[in-house]
Amino acid sequence: MELSWIPKKKELSWLQGICAQIIKTGPMPKHVAFIMDGNRRFASKTSIDQSQGHIKGFIALTEVLNWCHNLGITEVTVYAFSIDNFKRSKEEVDCLMGLARERFKRLLQEKEELLKNEVCIRVFGNLSLLPKDIRENIAEIVTIFKNNSRNILNICIAYSSQEEITCVLKEVTEAVQLGLIKTSDIDEEVLQNCMYSGRSPNPDLVVRTSGEVRLSGFLAWQSSFSCLSFLNVLWPEFSIWHLFLSILQYQRSHDVIQEAVNYSHEKCESIQLESDYRCVHKDSENVHNCPSELNINRNSKELSYTRERKERVSSFLSYLYSKRDTYIENLCPKSM
Repeated sequence: MELSWIPKKKELSWLQGICAQIIKTGPMPKHVAFIMDGNRRFASKTSIDQSQGHIKGFIALTEVLNWCHNLGITEVTVYAFSIDNFKRSKEEVDCLMGLARERFKRLLQEKEELLKNEVCIRVFGNLSLLPKDIRENIAEIVTIFKNNSRNILNICIAYSSQEEITCVLKEVTEAVQLGLIKTSDIDEEVLQNCMYSGRSPNPDLVVRTSGEVRLSGFLAWQSSFSCLSFLNVLWPEFSIWHLFLSILQYQRSHDVIQEAVNYSHEKCESIQLESDYRCVHKDSENVHNCPSELNINRNSKELSYTRERKERVSSFLSYLYSKRDTYIENLCPKSM
């Protein structure tokens, strides 16, 4: 069976179309992440092989991507394979790697259509854990589609938040040792931009199927202010109605979430300005008496230090992104 990433043209029913138009009158998520859980249980429920359950799950994904596109959701992140999944039986891991191999090859076969639709494909995870041919396919795909921005698909494979955050901390520590940034430069925004998803906004909505109410190591940092929707449906049975339900949940929570996001951003900025103040006045007896209106009343030395800090951070992030891009380029097959 050929697993196409391009869904067959299928119009919404008149009722689905009307509901879609109504939902789109409210605040819509721009970035939605999916924990596609329940393929094995679906296989058991319908008395089919586990491999067929995973294939059904992939078919459901292509439909979901099409619905998201029609609803104006421009970025989708999917949890395809976690690091913990390597603990499953060798037979199942080999099956999942085989499906991943076939899916990535299919992406390359359909590249013209995907490029035409300006699809950007990114892959997050510890690629060193994957077989060499899959790593090469991933590197080729990421390189081919990297300059597109109209529709973004992030695939998390050999991924876990624990591994991601550990990797980020190591990279930031190395940057301090190399003198690229100072310890005082490090704040939530810097760490956010260092995540594998640092070039993307955090997901507005995270959807998990199968009835499980946990993230299982998926985008733990990035989903701090996301609306979480846990649905009691197996992934292969996920329908547009379930997507509508999750979006409605997001819309009900939208104002509260935005207020929390704005407060967190302002607090982070305020804390960093206080850190700048202390760095400038570290030899002063009044170093602990930081003005309450620091962001308004700042002298030229403090403004200069903040500007220099932002330049250091910007240079460091450029270095980090370039380093990761070079890693991917070096994985590409020689024939590319």
